[in-house]
Amino acid sequence: MGEVLVGTAIFACLAGAALVSLMVYERFPAHHRQDDTSAVVRLAANLFVVMSSLVLGLMINSAKNTFETIDHNVHSFATQLILLDRSLRQYGPETGIARASLAAYVQRVVDATSPTQKTPAVANRLSELLLNQVGDQLAVLTPPEARHAATLQNAQQLLQKVIEQRWVLVEQSDGIIPVPLIALLVAWLMLIFASFGFRAPRNATIVGTFLISGALAAAAIYLIMDMDTPFSGPIQVSPAPLQRALAELTQ
Repeated sequence: MGEVLVGTAIFACLAGAALVSLMVYERFPAHHRQDDTSAVVRLAANLFVVMSSLVLGLMINSAKNTFETIDHNVHSFATQLILLDRSLRQYGPETGIARASLAAYVQRVVDATSPTQKTPAVANRLSELLLNQVGDQLAVLTPPEARHAATLQNAQQLLQKVIEQRWVLVEQSDGIIPVPLIALLVAWLMLIFASFGFRAPRNATIVGTFLISGALAAAAIYLIMDMDTPFSGPIQVSPAPLQRALAELTQ
């Protein structure tokens, strides 16, 4: 929801800059509307066109890398959950309660996967308690022989990896593109759009072009911001790995 509001605000700023420039141009003194003045304004705008293009390219690359990294971590998280369940199953029926807690955790994570959730791999405090219960139940087990001891040790190591991976996903859920960089980019784009309205004819075609251009530019920035936070909005990492893990755990 926050990205939508930001995108709407960006559209208003860009379209407003172009339309205000279009409306007030005729009110400028005559010496401010000379060809030399217009040429200097265009040159200044061209400078920020280049800078804006570079910053947009860097933002797209950063958001893409963030999305791919988190998607990889979700797959790794699901794999570790499956391996942990296999290890518990190998130990024997004594781990039945621990396996039930693990399955309940994964079920809660899958149920929490929706556009309104910040991160499906974390969900809430109850999910963390379910993982802690798995650790508590493993701690009270007494292996009857060396084979069981090795299996229990492996399960505890896998559980530690699951917990670590969970917190990695927590830390990655907020995105890495700095807000001041987005604000600076919007300021540059406003200057560029204002230059569009400088000496432009006042007709419906020009106004429509400004509105469409502003909407498309704002939509591009919105999608970049949304990709930078892959657990919310229309562009999200796929929950399929976690769903497959749940299917394995409940077999």
